[in-house]
Amino acid sequence: MSSVSPIQIPSRLPLLLTHEGVLLPGSTMRTSVDSARNLQLVRSRLLQGTSLQSTILGVIPNTPDPASDAQDLPPLHRIGTAALAVQVVGSNWPKPHYTLLITGLCRFQIVQVLKEKPYPVAEVEQLDRLEEFPNTCKTREELGELSEQFYKYAVQILDAVSLEERFKMTIPLLVRQIEGLKLLQKTRKHKQDDDKRVIAIRPVRRITHIPGTLEDEDEDEDNDDIVMLEKKIRTSSMPEQAHKVCVKEIKRLKKMPQSMPEYALTRNYLELMVELPWNKSTTDRLDIRAARILLDNDHYAMEKLKKRVLEYLAVRQLKNTLKGPILCFVGPPGVGKTSVGRSVAKTLGREFHRIALGGVCDQSDIRGHRRTYVGSMPGRIINGLKTVGVNNPVFLLDEVDKLGKSLQGDPAAALLEVLDPEQNHNFTDHYLNVAFDLSQVLFIATANTTATIPPALLDRMEIIQVPGYTQEEKIEIAHRHLIPKQLEQHGLTPQQIQIPQLTTLDIITRYTREAGVRSLDRKFGAICRAVAVKVAEGQHKEAKLERSDVTEGEGCKEHILEDVKPGSISDTTDLALPPEMPILIDFHALKDILGPPMYEMEVSERLSQPGVAIGLAWTPLGGEIMFVEASRMDGEGQLTLTGQLGDVMKESAHLAISWLRSNAKKYHLTNASGSFDLLDNTDIHLHFPAGAVTKDGPSAGVTIVTCLASLFSGRLVRSDVAMTGEITLRGLVLPVGGIKDKVLAAHRAGLKRVILPQRNEKDLEEIPGNVRQDLSFVTASCLDEVLNAAFDGGFTVKARPGLLNSKL
Repeated sequence: MSSVSPIQIPSRLPLLLTHEGVLLPGSTMRTSVDSARNLQLVRSRLLQGTSLQSTILGVIPNTPDPASDAQDLPPLHRIGTAALAVQVVGSNWPKPHYTLLITGLCRFQIVQVLKEKPYPVAEVEQLDRLEEFPNTCKTREELGELSEQFYKYAVQILDAVSLEERFKMTIPLLVRQIEGLKLLQKTRKHKQDDDKRVIAIRPVRRITHIPGTLEDEDEDEDNDDIVMLEKKIRTSSMPEQAHKVCVKEIKRLKKMPQSMPEYALTRNYLELMVELPWNKSTTDRLDIRAARILLDNDHYAMEKLKKRVLEYLAVRQLKNTLKGPILCFVGPPGVGKTSVGRSVAKTLGREFHRIALGGVCDQSDIRGHRRTYVGSMPGRIINGLKTVGVNNPVFLLDEVDKLGKSLQGDPAAALLEVLDPEQNHNFTDHYLNVAFDLSQVLFIATANTTATIPPALLDRMEIIQVPGYTQEEKIEIAHRHLIPKQLEQHGLTPQQIQIPQLTTLDIITRYTREAGVRSLDRKFGAICRAVAVKVAEGQHKEAKLERSDVTEGEGCKEHILEDVKPGSISDTTDLALPPEMPILIDFHALKDILGPPMYEMEVSERLSQPGVAIGLAWTPLGGEIMFVEASRMDGEGQLTLTGQLGDVMKESAHLAISWLRSNAKKYHLTNASGSFDLLDNTDIHLHFPAGAVTKDGPSAGVTIVTCLASLFSGRLVRSDVAMTGEITLRGLVLPVGGIKDKVLAAHRAGLKRVILPQRNEKDLEEIPGNVRQDLSFVTASCLDEVLNAAFDGGFTVKARPGLLNSKL
């Protein structure tokens, strides 16, 4: 008798239902927990329990059933095994589940199920004790490892209580297992003998096959393809390292049976290697005069961008080995960034390939997949080179600011090697696994903003800002490019429709408000569709009239010709129809086709009361004007800000109110009760309209100060003034960015005066001359100068003379 103390299990046990096998006393088993009841049992008993008894479970074998997770508890087997949970491993992917390592202690019989939810708990009766049979543990473990076909026998063994009954059940199973192992060993021996015989016969079959059969033709065709592939590898101009890899792979391919999956993968790899343009390139057209004419014809304005392209051509004339620059065009949508890239390729005489990067979140799209994966393929860079067939194309990396990031890696980090002139001469794609020279490729990236581009990637590119167009530039673009394109797409001619420049200006100012010309192009498309309907209806009526003339006009024609004198114009036999008049699109036609104007000049109406000022904001879509409204009411001195403002803009509002409170006596600003403490028993509410749009940035500081000064002084801000600039607590005005886009937005809105920080005066050189003539610019270094320029007659007693008349 063993000296081990008997195991006494609790009278109440939580039940773990498992369908992965039968746990016998003394054996160990891993089981997966993924059903709702079992998950709740693990979380409540094993993960939160602290005593030893909380780790003892009742394991019940459960036949796999699709309804096992239903609300009702399935029928339970009456005999189970009390088990000790040794280990718990959990995971949340792809869904929450646990894996338990449990060891069987002894068997029990279910007396009564006490509860079913959230997990079953039963009153149990212990059937045996572990120390009664100390020498049978090894046998139990072996029986627990039986395959699924002995599942029912294992349950019967679990139900057998006496030792004699268990031996009677297990001995036949062991005998059957031994016989199965002997039969398996005999079968394996026969198979090895057959394989040897097949290997000995196979060379004879290759010699004695019948020529001319379909199998022979397929084999000859494949052999011819391999021979051609080997010839291409020998005659290709690939580098030595790539050539060695191809020679090694072609040798493996020859020894490889065609039925192997790796045969097709290796063959596709070799075909790609011989198709890549290792040394094939196009010759650049280096005529700078012709290039300037071509760029001017394709694109109006964009002087800075076209100047950079011409500089590259000039340097290529002096040095043929110049590496391709890596340019990044940054500007709002619809200004022609993508089309400029295509024009650059056309100017240079190079092939053009566009790679859309918006939404790409897998670094394998850039570097390719390793050939160890099923369905592997090269990245977009190598695949683009294969498509164009030369090693010096123009690659347009479109929407580089909209790259994503995921578990598959960061594609922006993968682009670091591609866009680095010091590294891309040795670019290694994961699929090729050999270096490819990208130094002759001209990379052009496009983006709407640089804020979302990682700094390391931004540092590798030459940023060229492409701002929005002025109204005059839009009119020229419309009549040079947009209108002719829409007429051609809709089958119309200039003799059928005329759109004056004044009408184009109305469309720009009243129906579109954008930095680019994309919406303007759509408006012209709508006009052409409406005119096409009128033209088609007119042609249908003329056809009906001609058919009626043929049947009814013969007698009338003879009667008319009797009264015609010889030598007159009507002496001819044909009566010509009146010439077709073109459809003129004026403002009334615009209203019928496009509907009422979408944008009206509301500036003067919005500034008809104190507490309103106009600011200038920059967005990825271009510059915009922004109204700031303020109101005051009796309260406890609180400042309320609305309009989806960011933290920086909220801080600007607090700075503005603090500066005004500290200078209230200087400007004679009082609250409703006449106190210089502006927040004494007074609440202030600042609102930035267009509340659905998120706003942030420091450039609204001067606008908030002007708005609050108007509110507390009761004076109106000039309705033709817009402003931008960051402020400090001491009243200084600091420079901001996006000046050109902001000034163009003020010009589009019909404003006449723009207040800018003094340190931004250098940015006015980028403003087109016609815009500078229409606007008056005031540069300010402190808030005193801002307030003097924003109100008629100045805001302080001692206004600086001549400041209001400064005009650039």
